[in-house]
Amino acid sequence: MDDPAPAPAPRTDATPPKTALVVGANGFLAGYLIAALQRHGWRILRGVRDNGTPPRADQRIADLARMTSPQDWRDTLQGVDAVVNVAGILRETGAQTFQAIHIDGPLALAQACLAAGVPRFVQISALGEPADGGFIASKHRFDEQLLALPLSAVVLRPSVVYAASGSYGGTSLLRALAAFPGRHLLPGDGRWRLQPVVAEDLGEIAARAADGKQTGIYQVGGPRPMSLRDYQAAWRRWLRIDGDGAVAFPESLVGLQVAIGERLGRGPVGETMWRMLRRGNVTALDAHARLQSDFGYATRDLGQALAATPSQVQDRWQAQLYFLAPTLRLAIVALWLISAVAGWLTPAATIEALAANSPMAAWQPVALARITAGLDAALALGLLIGWRPRWMLGLMGISVLAYTLAFGLLLPAQWLDPLGGLAKNLVVLPALAVAWVLADRR
Repeated sequence: MDDPAPAPAPRTDATPPKTALVVGANGFLAGYLIAALQRHGWRILRGVRDNGTPPRADQRIADLARMTSPQDWRDTLQGVDAVVNVAGILRETGAQTFQAIHIDGPLALAQACLAAGVPRFVQISALGEPADGGFIASKHRFDEQLLALPLSAVVLRPSVVYAASGSYGGTSLLRALAAFPGRHLLPGDGRWRLQPVVAEDLGEIAARAADGKQTGIYQVGGPRPMSLRDYQAAWRRWLRIDGDGAVAFPESLVGLQVAIGERLGRGPVGETMWRMLRRGNVTALDAHARLQSDFGYATRDLGQALAATPSQVQDRWQAQLYFLAPTLRLAIVALWLISAVAGWLTPAATIEALAANSPMAAWQPVALARITAGLDAALALGLLIGWRPRWMLGLMGISVLAYTLAFGLLLPAQWLDPLGGLAKNLVVLPALAVAWVLADRR
């Protein structure tokens, strides 16, 4: 395969940089697109939702759920030379619907570009079939409406997008399955085909598109299709984890897990992604050659991309903590619920006997035990439903620290309890800290 064409030379000081508005700038893919645009000399404006605080100098309000008429975008587009829309949702929640985020908001934005004279629009869509689900169907409906406008626009439809430097959603799950100790885990028998593209290559093509004249739809994938089994085996080798064997999970079991996650509104793979995977997510036969011809850039295969970024121990941590993080959270929820039940059901006489002959005897220990049990239950339920998990974990840590200091000073015999007593908190506190860190995960 020919080497990719070099990026254009940086602009000189005499040439003012063009400005690109990147909509969905806080998403996983946007970071790679922004990096590529900056390499090409673009000034970046990050399109973000309105969170009630004034935007930074490099931000513009771009709330697709609320900005559904061209007039809403007038201020946002001031001084913009190109729009790159990478916003998208995999599931609908509240006002974040496929119709709003994938069609109404972007269409109003495109129409506003026409009115404001913004000369270029780059749409990051997705490879798949509308029959796969609302995510793909809504993306493709907007693609068609965009290209029907008298606006210089191009649509990029990538297959599975991955990055060695990070992962998101389904790619995080696949990396974790590949990193499983002993043998990697396969959905089905791993025969399904995909044509993964590294995020840096998608960013490079998007940057060239922003400054180009290409129009129409381009499918973006690696040079050739590969099976899911081969995809995961490549990641396992990159992570330097021993064991080439695989354990295949029946499609019916995986489908059940996906269906449960879909009903709960959780999980990295929804029913749309599951259909896309089983159908096969590959580009047309001429797609790779067409990309190279029209953009002057050849996407790399998985092996080349991974070889360019050797794995480190932190990559193995990320992959192998994927399943441990929710397990740890559930264990914490269970411990707090058990503590709450114990606080409610322990007889008053037992509590009073424990506090006897100590300063705690004057603190109404029975009432205190019942109140703290209620607090434990509230924190456990908040963490279970995912409501502000870092707040819940932080409050749990504060409460454990308070319990430890109070009981450790006022009832020092508890340190020598034969079943652990207060000594267990020396493990609980760092476990809460680890869970707090892992709460920020994708």
